[in-house]
Amino acid sequence: MADVHDAVTRSYNMSRIKGKNTRPELVLRRILHAYGFRYRLHVAGLPGRPDIVMPAYRTAIFVHGCFWHGHQECRYFVIPKTRTEWWTDKINRNIANDKNATERLKKLGWKIVTIWECELKPDKIQKTLAKLFGNLQKRREA
Repeated sequence: MADVHDAVTRSYNMSRIKGKNTRPELVLRRILHAYGFRYRLHVAGLPGRPDIVMPAYRTAIFVHGCFWHGHQECRYFVIPKTRTEWWTDKINRNIANDKNATERLKKLGWKIVTIWECELKPDKIQKTLAKLFGNLQKRREA
C-alpha cells in the first residue's frame, strides 16, 4: 500500500514528533507531582537520559512510546508497510539502545522502571500506577 501522504507532508508530520515532553510523559509527570513525588527530568549525566529521575528512590523511569521502542504484542506497534526494512532497523536500534542504557544504569546502582505508552491509557492507568507506587515504596524502605 502506498503512503497516503506525499513526501513533503510525510516529512513534515515526522518532524513534529517529539522526543521529550511527550503526552504520555506529561500524563505520568502530572500524576507523580499530584501525589507529592519530586523528580528531575532528562538527566544528561545518566546513561539513556531517563525521562524521569527520582533521586530519593534511586529510580530512573523511562516512558516509552509503543511504536518507537517496539512494544511487542501491542496494538500501537505496527511496522509501516513502506520502507519496512528501514523502520525495522530503526526500531531495533532503539531497542538495543534501551537495553544498553538499562544495563549501564543497573551497574551504577539505579532501579529501572519502564512504562509503556499503552499502560497510560485510561483503561490501564490505575493498574500501572499501583504497580509503580508499590515499586517506589519498596525501594524507599530498602
